[in-house]
Amino acid sequence: MATPPRDRFDDVPTRMPRVGAHRSPRKPGRGWIAFLWAVLATAVLVVVGMFGLAALNPDFEVPFAPGETPEPTTPTPSVIETAEPVTDPEAIEPDRLDALTIAVLNGTPTPLLSNAAGDQIADAGWPDPSRASASNTAEETTVIYYSNPDDEGIARGIAQLLGTGEVELSDAFPIAAITIVLGADYAPPAAG
Repeated sequence: MATPPRDRFDDVPTRMPRVGAHRSPRKPGRGWIAFLWAVLATAVLVVVGMFGLAALNPDFEVPFAPGETPEPTTPTPSVIETAEPVTDPEAIEPDRLDALTIAVLNGTPTPLLSNAAGDQIADAGWPDPSRASASNTAEETTVIYYSNPDDEGIARGIAQLLGTGEVELSDAFPIAAITIVLGADYAPPAAG
C-alpha cells in the first residue's frame, strides 16, 4: 500500500500546545463547583418560593424568619363533646325508634352471650336486636358502634344499660344503626 507524501502537518513541534479537538485533562474539583452552584440555586429558589407563597396566600406562614427563633408550641387539648346518654327509649320519637336497628355481636368465646345482651336491651324497651357471633372471638372490651352522629346518645344509653363499653362513631357495620360488639368485659345480668 502506498504511503501518503509527508507535509508540514506531519512535523508537530513537541512544545506546542494542543489545538482543535484535543482537550487538556479536566482540572480536579470542577465537579464540586457545579454541585455547589446547583445547591445554591436550589436554596435560593426555595426561599423565593416560600416568600412568594406567603405573599399570595395569607394563610401560609413562613416557618422561620431571619433573626427570629421559633416559639415552642404546646398542643392545646381539644374538648370532645359527647351527647347525653339516652336511657329511656320512650324519650325518642316513635318513628325514629321504629326505624332504629340494633345488632349484637358476640366477640367472646362464651356461647350465647349475644342472646343475653340482646334480651337485656329488648327488655329495657329498645327494638329487639339481631344477634350473631363476631368474626373475632378474642375481643377484650365491649364497643358500641353507631353510624349516625345523631345516634350517639342512644349508643351511650345502651353502654350504660350494659354496664360497660366504649362508644365509637364508625361506618364499619352498615347492617345496623347501632352495633354492639361484646368483649370479655361484658357480664350478663344475673338470671332472676
